[in-house]
Amino acid sequence: MKLREILKDIDIVKCTADMDMEISGISYDSRHTRPGDLFVAVKGLTVDGHKFIPTALEKGAAAVLCQDEPEEGIAWVQTPDCRYGLAICSRNFFGDPASSMKLIAFTGTSGKTSSTVLLKHLLEDELGAKVGLVGTNGNMIGDKIIHTEYTTPESYELQKLFHAMKEEGCTHVVMEVSSHSLALERVAGLKFDVAVFTNLSQDHLDLHGTMEEYAAAKKKLFSQCAVACMNLDDKWAEFMAKDLKCPVTSCSAERNDADIIAKDIRLSATGVRFAAVHGGEIALVKLNIPGMFSVHNALGVIAAASCLGISLDKCADALATAKGVKGRMEPVPTDGDYSIIIDYSHKPDALENVLKTLRPVTRGRLIVLFGCGGDRDRLKRPIMGAIAADNADLVVVTSDNPRTEEPMDIINEIVPGLKNRHTPYKVICDRRQAIAWAIDKAGPGDVILLAGKGHEDYQVIGHERVHMDEREIVAEYLKKRNSAR
Repeated sequence: MKLREILKDIDIVKCTADMDMEISGISYDSRHTRPGDLFVAVKGLTVDGHKFIPTALEKGAAAVLCQDEPEEGIAWVQTPDCRYGLAICSRNFFGDPASSMKLIAFTGTSGKTSSTVLLKHLLEDELGAKVGLVGTNGNMIGDKIIHTEYTTPESYELQKLFHAMKEEGCTHVVMEVSSHSLALERVAGLKFDVAVFTNLSQDHLDLHGTMEEYAAAKKKLFSQCAVACMNLDDKWAEFMAKDLKCPVTSCSAERNDADIIAKDIRLSATGVRFAAVHGGEIALVKLNIPGMFSVHNALGVIAAASCLGISLDKCADALATAKGVKGRMEPVPTDGDYSIIIDYSHKPDALENVLKTLRPVTRGRLIVLFGCGGDRDRLKRPIMGAIAADNADLVVVTSDNPRTEEPMDIINEIVPGLKNRHTPYKVICDRRQAIAWAIDKAGPGDVILLAGKGHEDYQVIGHERVHMDEREIVAEYLKKRNSAR
């Protein structure tokens, strides 16, 4: 492909490269650069790609896309923002594959993963569509699972994934769009058919600084969509919907002025049911995933599906056969009259929602085990401690993904939120030992919530991923305990 074709829609400040030169690939990591590549010198959060221009050239890069002028004697193109440039160049290189598929996005602090899985099931069930999925639990092309490192991949990998989805016959793509991906231009150049706002609560302030900046990053998505869907029950919905140039479809479980409304809501230990009302249509929705958040997730999915022309009855039919998501309110086998639930709730509102969901179905004590991730928003740590103390009967504070922080330093920032409250708590830094301790304390009717890891089968210590699957830990400990009896 010629350089000028790859650079279509890119703002060029200066250029020394021959626009008719042939480019065989794109790279933004010099370790992966191949002969004939266009090397994009991205300025990262910790590393500046401009430093690796010489390495990329040594490996055969044909030209460089940069923000700062490099040394003389090389072929380069200067643009104001290489992150945006990487996204647009990648889109052009792969032939804009997303434009040939229906693209539906979910953004918000919580509910993205469950919502994308639900909508994928709905589209497959009611339309017979082959659906691609981009999300936290992994990317999918139909039934094939593809491992991912990020909720939303870097723009080059994302466009490559879209290309693979198109080649394998996908007609629709549902995806999670994180605030990181919006702030870092990973989805630049994409046009979404439908974009859904789920909710917003404190998270990722290590990147955004304030809730206002966090919300502004999320709102960028709605400048790239044909139709926006808004959860009116979240206080940030008004901010998200303000001054949008696209039509807005609203949904609510609390208000009567929304386009899609949930009425007569019934919650149980096995799921939710409610009457969905959309104009003159009414349908009974049954979803086998417990919790009020499941009502909100279902409403967002119904709103997105309705924007794609799917009737309310068909939405209800599909949701009735939907299954839960790994690591979201996932029950784990036990050896007695107590329950263990694994959930990804690693944010304040998510932890509170899950605990409030489990409280009515807990006959005995509600025991919660959790930690907080290292190198992430420190402000939420005491907040989560307070939420655990206010909503559980026993709290076990342990390690999550410490990353480059000392695990006990993280725990020591959680504990102040637990103090001056009447709920007993135990600090056990080693997560395996903490899980074993919690199991030993469980009595008849108790529910143990293992919060924070969810679908993850690893623990991030330093920069390394160490295998750690809580399902395996529980099974192994129960086997060991029973054999010792």
